[in-house]
Amino acid sequence: MGGRSSEREVSLTSGRSVLEALDPERYEVSEIEIGANGKWQLPRVAQQAELGRGPALPVPAANGVQPFAEIDVVFPVLHGPFGEDGTVQGLLELAGIAYVGAGVAASALCMDKDLFKSVMRDKGIPVAASVTARASDSAEITSPFGFPCVVKPARLGSSVGITIAKTPEEFSRAVELAFEHDEKILVEEFLHGVEVECSVLGNEQPIASVPGEIVPLASDWYDYEAKYAEGGMELVVPPRIPDETSRRVQELAVAAFVAADCEGMARVDFFVRPDGEVVVNELNTIPGFTATSVYSKLFEASGISYGELLDRLVELALERRERRAALRY
Repeated sequence: MGGRSSEREVSLTSGRSVLEALDPERYEVSEIEIGANGKWQLPRVAQQAELGRGPALPVPAANGVQPFAEIDVVFPVLHGPFGEDGTVQGLLELAGIAYVGAGVAASALCMDKDLFKSVMRDKGIPVAASVTARASDSAEITSPFGFPCVVKPARLGSSVGITIAKTPEEFSRAVELAFEHDEKILVEEFLHGVEVECSVLGNEQPIASVPGEIVPLASDWYDYEAKYAEGGMELVVPPRIPDETSRRVQELAVAAFVAADCEGMARVDFFVRPDGEVVVNELNTIPGFTATSVYSKLFEASGISYGELLDRLVELALERRERRAALRY
């Protein structure tokens, strides 16, 4: 937990919630906190050593530190770059350690909203219209969708760096802000409608939770403050949409999960347009993970408690490692 991204504090909150909820009768838990500087604070099983004097990666080192030597499964609760984007997953693959959640390719894909949209379109899954711009582009960046439009970094989460631009002046500032966070940005059509989220759980046969409707209270839209401030949003379960539309949300949640090659868990975010069309906004492979986060609340409403959810995710991680161990490389 922790990490180098701007979502570090959210990760720490999620990680501590997981630590408190894991059954001590079943699990011997060690925590590895990654600092904002990228250094790894290793647990007692690794002699409580801190790799601040050498490499910042927990690989077997000359000093004998082996942080994964006694660990059966890792539960990454890292949000954003350097944790949710396939980097840590790649390290765990090299170490041969089972871990919860999506693999390297799925993690990297879902972090990059540009590539994610391309895959969804190829699979026939509806997403918002968008154009991609890079810092190296020489042409002036404009909005082909008029105003309002959405400007966002391609590879970030928790609504960091996102602006709903309503005027050309706001658009210019929005582009500058997005480029402060990433070298690639998206300009998207503004989707009018109800924001709905759906949780997914599983490996080869994933299941969808009951969907929930997001009602921002702290701001006009579901920004960082609305997501994490006390009383910043209301989760309405079931959502105030027709039952048929809710089933469509669940169907597309699983379809997007499979199309992105995800395993373990994900939260899929949608907009339901006034005409009833369901549009995928994005897919989070490591969603906020406290007992009151949307991912867990939706499964709680579906009959799976927070503790049981954690148990299932650990079991899915171990099942995937066993399944893949039979492959020939």
